[in-house]
Amino acid sequence: MGEFHEKETTCGTVCLKYLLFTFNCCFWLAGLAVMAVGIWTLALKSDYISLLSSGTYLATAYILVVAGVVVMVTGVLGCCATFKERRNLLRLYFILLLVIFLLEIIAGVLAYVYYQQLNAELKENLKDTMTKRYQQPSHEGVTSAVDKLQQEFHCCGSNNSKDWADSEWIRSGEAGGRVVPDSCCKTVVEGCGHRDHASNIYRVEGGCITKLETFIQEHLRIIGAVGIGIACVQLFGMIFTCCLYKNLKLEHY
Repeated sequence: MGEFHEKETTCGTVCLKYLLFTFNCCFWLAGLAVMAVGIWTLALKSDYISLLSSGTYLATAYILVVAGVVVMVTGVLGCCATFKERRNLLRLYFILLLVIFLLEIIAGVLAYVYYQQLNAELKENLKDTMTKRYQQPSHEGVTSAVDKLQQEFHCCGSNNSKDWADSEWIRSGEAGGRVVPDSCCKTVVEGCGHRDHASNIYRVEGGCITKLETFIQEHLRIIGAVGIGIACVQLFGMIFTCCLYKNLKLEHY
């Protein structure tokens, strides 16, 4: 009877080992995906970060990159812990899974919270950022972001093209008589911003603020979904780890 129970326990342990190994393979790929989303945000989608007053958007991306790296390292550790049947490694693996789980939950929650606050932040700060920092010394990042925003989304000004009347650059002699930046023009040529007629510049209802809000909200949804989704998958890994740890303890005794 004892021998049968021992074989049953061993069989259960083997099954759990292979389940955990399969999970680790999927987990490693998931870590790669999480890191890729974070890097994608920082490298390709960060042009407009200088237009945001809050650092939350950037923070969520960094959290995903860190979590992705830790996930990939943890996946390798998990494979070693599983096949070497080292309980101390399994404990460490479980702790790392818990840390990653919390990091991804934090990223998901930050993305959700910022999603709710984005409209108010943009309404409060975007116009001031565009009018007070555009073409100003030491604010080259804002200038580049504004030009790209207006060209990419075919808009002009935060709410409309009239916002540029309050621009410090437009009011200065440096604008050369322009009434809007050249990036407002449908066809960008040097000095095209002298005319703000609808045939020359973009006049979109809601201005650039609605375009930027939609763009960032869509990306926040991706960040939030990836963070929460991977965190939920990790719960299974923690359950498998606990089961294997318990089985090894039974076999030991």
